[in-house]
Amino acid sequence: MEFAHDLILARKDLATQDPFYQPTAFWSRSSTEITENLLNEDVKGFRSNPHCLRFFVPNYGGQANGISVDKQMVLLKAFRSHIPDNPRGLLAFEQYLSGRAEALADLRVLQATDDPLRLPRLDRFSESKVGRPIGQHEIEGRRFSRSALNYLLGLAMLKRYLGRHAPNAPAPCRVLEIGGGFGSLGEILSQADLPNWRYIDIDIPPTGTVAEWYLRQALGEDQVIGYAQTREQIKIEVDGLPPVAVLMPWQLPMLNGTVDLFVNFISFQEMEPPIVENYLRLVSKLGPEWILLRNLREGKKRRQTTDDIGVDEPIRGDDYAGMLPSYDMVERGAMPYGYVTVDGFHSELLLFRRR
Repeated sequence: MEFAHDLILARKDLATQDPFYQPTAFWSRSSTEITENLLNEDVKGFRSNPHCLRFFVPNYGGQANGISVDKQMVLLKAFRSHIPDNPRGLLAFEQYLSGRAEALADLRVLQATDDPLRLPRLDRFSESKVGRPIGQHEIEGRRFSRSALNYLLGLAMLKRYLGRHAPNAPAPCRVLEIGGGFGSLGEILSQADLPNWRYIDIDIPPTGTVAEWYLRQALGEDQVIGYAQTREQIKIEVDGLPPVAVLMPWQLPMLNGTVDLFVNFISFQEMEPPIVENYLRLVSKLGPEWILLRNLREGKKRRQTTDDIGVDEPIRGDDYAGMLPSYDMVERGAMPYGYVTVDGFHSELLLFRRR
């Protein structure tokens, strides 16, 4: 894969697509800025790139608590100066600022709720160092980022219902995602011991191109197919794909076959309702038994001007039931698998099952 060439090609093709498959208000300006930045900077360091960290590389610590790295250093210096001889307190403060305390809390929930005797296996996952990550925490000899633990917790919630529905039923092995960030879910599935697994990530450039690059580095070139290789196809068979396929949004109608599980974490809340409804209509045609979503209950903030980062019409948690008429909601909540922000917003998980 030639990252710059493939990104430029995908962006060129993006400009000619139906508006349903182009960046919406939240992403239109940001995707252009990130593209320009990645073409000037080395993609090999995207997980420490401030542009990427702000939009699609979630981390614990400064990004979540609103305290920049520079301010963290000031606070730690002040702590040492005003509260000397308190090494335990300093360690606790450092763990809060770095986000390690949150990572430990999320991992505790995962370990308490996951059943390691059933697939998909989540208990052995360890994240790669591809992309030069910051905010990645090593715990018990394994590496975790906020992105990875977000997905691991969602899958742990899903596994509870797989067991209740049919204890001996096979785990979902064909997984489709829209808006997969830099590819964390694909990396998790690659270590989950699933037979004949498939992961299909649908995303706009530049994020889709970054995810393809990341997964090629983390899993191996022979495990991944991307846009440049599928660009001319008018029909894409799900069961004919390698373990990982990263496609562009306008290729979604070309997918033929069925999937077991559809996932969207966070990116739908950054789109407008007609766009989300169109995506869910196309996804439903692929027949997933399970749909796992993560969405801000209150919805993203509205933009006040065209220069603002925000949406024109927020997607709220209550909106999904009407967009999924063939599905029943089986669980919804921000705790324990989601997140409640310090200012009271609820990043909740919603799980649907086909009737």
